[in-house]
Amino acid sequence: MKRTIITLTAAALMATGLAVAQDNRTINQRRENQQDRIAQGVRSGRLSPRETAHLETREARLNHEIRSDRRAHDGHLTSPERRQINRQQNRMSKSIYRDKHDGLGR
Repeated sequence: MKRTIITLTAAALMATGLAVAQDNRTINQRRENQQDRIAQGVRSGRLSPRETAHLETREARLNHEIRSDRRAHDGHLTSPERRQINRQQNRMSKSIYRDKHDGLGR
């Protein structure tokens, strides 16, 4: 019985650790993807210099927030922080799309 409890506890901790690691990879991958989308918009001329500066400023602010949150929790993000970052990344993604398709860059 005791061995079963220890095994289940260890399995739960490992699963939690894997989920957190996956979330961190997802956050980092989205950040890279969005940077690539901004760079592609600049190369294609779909983003004006003003739009690019605005997007880059917002991206830098979000990156700073992520670093601060991780620093505050020994390199990890809490569930509410991950949800907040995901919402912010969703908004950022929509802004990149809108700016690239508004016709002002060309």
